[in-house]
Amino acid sequence: MDINNSVALVTGANRGLGRALVDVLLEHGARRVYAAARDTDALAEQDRVFPVRLDLTSPEDIRAAAAQAPDVTLLVNNASTAHFAGPFAADRDKLAAEMTTNYAGTVDLIRAFAPVVENAGGGAIVNVLSLLALASTPPMAGYAASKAALHSFTQAIRPALRPCGIAVHGVYPGGIDTDMLAGVDGVPKAKPRTVAEAIVDGVAAGHADIFPDPTSTEMATLWWTDPKGFERAFSGADQ
Repeated sequence: MDINNSVALVTGANRGLGRALVDVLLEHGARRVYAAARDTDALAEQDRVFPVRLDLTSPEDIRAAAAQAPDVTLLVNNASTAHFAGPFAADRDKLAAEMTTNYAGTVDLIRAFAPVVENAGGGAIVNVLSLLALASTPPMAGYAASKAALHSFTQAIRPALRPCGIAVHGVYPGGIDTDMLAGVDGVPKAKPRTVAEAIVDGVAAGHADIFPDPTSTEMATLWWTDPKGFERAFSGADQ
């Protein structure tokens, strides 16, 4: 996809990777970027950037966003939530919140915007997933499950949207130096700007699966060649 002159909507655009994605898209020539977030106070309207209030758990917000941004050609699903808890200790309400935001809410947004992108002449949908979509880790069991569900949905919509002129990209980063991993030590963390640039470059190059940082690039090779080894790398198993 040619990013130049595209019209993008980025969720979770008020901080971290989302904010970096807005900046990189503008630098690559996006004509307009709708910066979507639950809290838009930090998203002052500026040249080519238009704040959109969006809570992925709110069907009303999703419908309003699709009406407010009728010219989108590039939908970037970046927003997510995470609660750190093991598979048996996780609070049920927090598990539900992860699944509702990271999976069901994102699915609802895709369903709302797929016709928008098609009517605009086609484009792309980008789902920011995680390496944990491909193999879980006990301390983030609920988050990993929600990303795995969205990974599966990403695969399902790819052939369904191809006839509509819409490419579907899955992004599988490792750790990113954002608020989500603040205080988590011992994990390599890529800079949001580095990840954003790799995502935009991958979309422009037409890569269906994007591994946007050194850790994810290395782990992708393991995933392709030794899936059980990939699983053990995240599970903490020593054999």
